[in-house]
Amino acid sequence: MNPSAAGRENLARWHAYMEGGSDPAVLSDMLADDAVFHSPVVHTPQAGKATVMAYLTAASGVFGNGSFRYVRELVDGNEMMLEFVAEMDGITVNGVDIIRFGDDGKITDFKVMVRPLKAINKVWEMMASELEARS
Repeated sequence: MNPSAAGRENLARWHAYMEGGSDPAVLSDMLADDAVFHSPVVHTPQAGKATVMAYLTAASGVFGNGSFRYVRELVDGNEMMLEFVAEMDGITVNGVDIIRFGDDGKITDFKVMVRPLKAINKVWEMMASELEARS
């Protein structure tokens, strides 16, 4: 896969956001108004910038324990698949962020897939708690 110049720039912006402490203002600037989030534990897509912001900022709180890291990247134009690993309460979480950027450089679609089942259950438990605490 050959990333375009825009794809490389979008990927660099995403990494800067992740490495810069996951600043909500930076994330807000990166999201399209009609962005959609696909959760590994919620069966319906979550639509709209505010909703996507809620999920991604909660995920920053859940995964922000210092163990999160990307281990592989596949980029094709404005689409990227970023494999990650993290540890949560002694459970190794392996997952993939699939991110689509629009031509304007804004995130339009964000899908998270997680394995194994023990990890999915842990992510669900911790995300539910984090979302509740933020509401």
